[in-house]
Amino acid sequence: MSRTGSQFDFEALANQHKDAIYRQMLRACGNREDAEDVLIEALLRAYQHLDSLRAAESFRGWLAIIARRVCSNLRERERLQPLLRLTELEEKGHDLASPTPAMEEQMDARYLQTVLRDAVKALPPRLREVYQRRDMDEQPGEQVAAELKISLAAMKSRLHRARLMVRQRLDEALLGRAI
Repeated sequence: MSRTGSQFDFEALANQHKDAIYRQMLRACGNREDAEDVLIEALLRAYQHLDSLRAAESFRGWLAIIARRVCSNLRERERLQPLLRLTELEEKGHDLASPTPAMEEQMDARYLQTVLRDAVKALPPRLREVYQRRDMDEQPGEQVAAELKISLAAMKSRLHRARLMVRQRLDEALLGRAI
């Protein structure tokens, strides 16, 4: 993929990577319709911000990050939709019960946050730094590797180990609590 002036061949890049991104979004979004919507929105945003792409080789990762953010925003909107409907009903004069989650749900959410925070704190510093930047701060992998002055492969390896360790701690905590 070559640059012509300051432009990449967007159509060629999109055609080359859209199927892989669609498969990722299918897993992330959970259904075909949302995955298709997310892919279309991500491609539109990528096209609009193509001038910020530094290398054609990083297009797929860049598009995946955009798509994950779009999917996350879609989930957030879907999560908030019932609250928006309640607000609309209240504005029309309907008296509604408080939308506050049940005490048990609040306690579960706090417990999960605590377990996750403790799991991340328990990571060795080299793994914690990669996990924090990549998964929690959602920085691109290439950026994380560059900032930490390690190869992309080393960053991916550390991230994989960190995710396994965090997942193991979460599983242990949740299984221990269920008993």
